[in-house]
Amino acid sequence: MQIAVRAWSALTTEQKERVLRRSEIQIDEVKPVVEAIIARVRAGGDAELVKITSEIDGITLDAEKLKVSEDEFDRAHRALDSSVRDALDFAVENVSRFHSHQVPKKPVPVEVRPGVTATERATPIDRVALYVPRGRGSFPSMLYMLAIPASLAGVRSVSILTPPGENGEIDAACLYAASICGVRTVYRLGGAHGVAAVAYGTETVQPVDKIVGPGGTYVSAAKRMLSHIVDIGLPAGPSESMIIADSTADAWTVALDLATEAEHGSDSAALLVTPDSRLASEVAEALGELIEEAPEPRRTFLRDVFSEYGGVITVGSIDDAVALANEYASEHLQIRTVDPHETAARITNAGEILLGRYTPFTLANYAAGANAVLPTGGKARTWSSVSVRDFMKYSSIVEIDNAGYDAMKSHVGRLAEYEGFPQHAAALRRRAERGI
Repeated sequence: MQIAVRAWSALTTEQKERVLRRSEIQIDEVKPVVEAIIARVRAGGDAELVKITSEIDGITLDAEKLKVSEDEFDRAHRALDSSVRDALDFAVENVSRFHSHQVPKKPVPVEVRPGVTATERATPIDRVALYVPRGRGSFPSMLYMLAIPASLAGVRSVSILTPPGENGEIDAACLYAASICGVRTVYRLGGAHGVAAVAYGTETVQPVDKIVGPGGTYVSAAKRMLSHIVDIGLPAGPSESMIIADSTADAWTVALDLATEAEHGSDSAALLVTPDSRLASEVAEALGELIEEAPEPRRTFLRDVFSEYGGVITVGSIDDAVALANEYASEHLQIRTVDPHETAARITNAGEILLGRYTPFTLANYAAGANAVLPTGGKARTWSSVSVRDFMKYSSIVEIDNAGYDAMKSHVGRLAEYEGFPQHAAALRRRAERGI
């Protein structure tokens, strides 16, 4: 496959907007179908979940099979190759070590003024569902990236939604990962019907306060349509990556890293941005070779990505590359410049920033410690990676003594009058009238 090298300055406004927009999840076309699914689940509970699972997934289940049994956890442990268990143990240890530092420390009261003390207390969300997709494979790494921060936050009830395989089974590695993360409630459900089930609850499925985790079009549609019922968490869509590189970068490894995120699906995006035309040409050539070597269906995904939302872009300087990266706000950003730390210091919008040739997307996706569930579609301008904080809420605690009250009342009373809230002002003035 021939990969085009495009100069950013030569692209039309429309072409630039297409690159920046990438593949967005559009829910309008599926809304009527999803609305009907949500209504069926809300009205019919388990019975409708069983019917919809048969209709959509082609799998016949009894209602009691919607929830994974303890025996299935045990069988998954025995069936899983020891090398996979060891790899999962290794990754979970790394991710746990990093996220443990996000757990809030004991709050320290702040004396705002003499007699006025304020602090902030963190408490875990009570009930959370983690959505782990399966459409293009099984993703135990996604599971532990979600389950570890939820567990460290102290969430009382953590459940997992994940679609069943062809025979109705749940992936053994996912069950093992759930187990070592301390989660034993796994529902054999995915799609819009799974989201509706945890939003409203059924005879088997417990309702939750928040859903965290990415999904496809139907999942995204259901989450948006139920956002008035349940917190839907981080906006996550098709995978995307960008590499900023200069002449010091090795073309072959840059090409290898570009291909990693692109193989997720045809709707992914993967971009090299460089001021070096030689590197751009060499990476484009290497990418073409890698694509032809890839097995199906990944080869088709790669071809589609580098024909649509991915590619090689040249710019005038690293400054221009940084400006484009900040405008793009990529999910994954790798920096391969002579001084990656200096370049990274100027990046303001990115889900994650990976520095140097020995920090490929692959290692970060699985076991570098930092969370790999990241905002997509430019949402890194305002959103961050999944963390312990996603599973906690914060309450302000304020205490004012008599001296503090006396120091505040005249100023606050005047502000209340100015804003037109007479009862606010009266709550202070009338206390004084009664000598309180």
